[in-house]
Amino acid sequence: MQLPDNKKIAYLSLMIALSLIFSYIETLIPLNFGIAGVKIGLANIISVIALYLFGFGYSLFIVIIRVILSGFLFGNLFSIIYSLTGGILSISIMYFLKKTDKFSITGVSIGGGVFHNAGQLLVAVLVINELKLYFYFPVLIIAGVIMGTIIGIISSIIISRVETYVRI
Repeated sequence: MQLPDNKKIAYLSLMIALSLIFSYIETLIPLNFGIAGVKIGLANIISVIALYLFGFGYSLFIVIIRVILSGFLFGNLFSIIYSLTGGILSISIMYFLKKTDKFSITGVSIGGGVFHNAGQLLVAVLVINELKLYFYFPVLIIAGVIMGTIIGIISSIIISRVETYVRI
């Protein structure tokens, strides 16, 4: 079903607002995994849902707007750079994994989680100019798999319940 433009705008606005709310909620959760930079990634639930319901272009738009707005609201310029790199790489990888039809929603989300961390690590290496940071990558892979699994399961449940009602 193709939605009229005003409904597209409403759904995209809703998705951006939800992702901002999830970003804010995550700042309030006092989780400390003992590993710098490891977060749950609640806003990525919206990224996965948007990819499956609305496609790559819309999901990329949502990620970019969310990262910029949440960076200005809850972070700083560096958090925008790190998150934007991780977010764009993550949504791109998820799109390609989804396109192969060989991965479940959870598998796609895991790929996104791992590559989000890889993108952020790449920026850290370039900013700090220290290659030793790559030794941190195995830890980030494990974190990406764990968080990607959680986000994927939640996204899968939501998508199965709303996909018949919403599609751009």
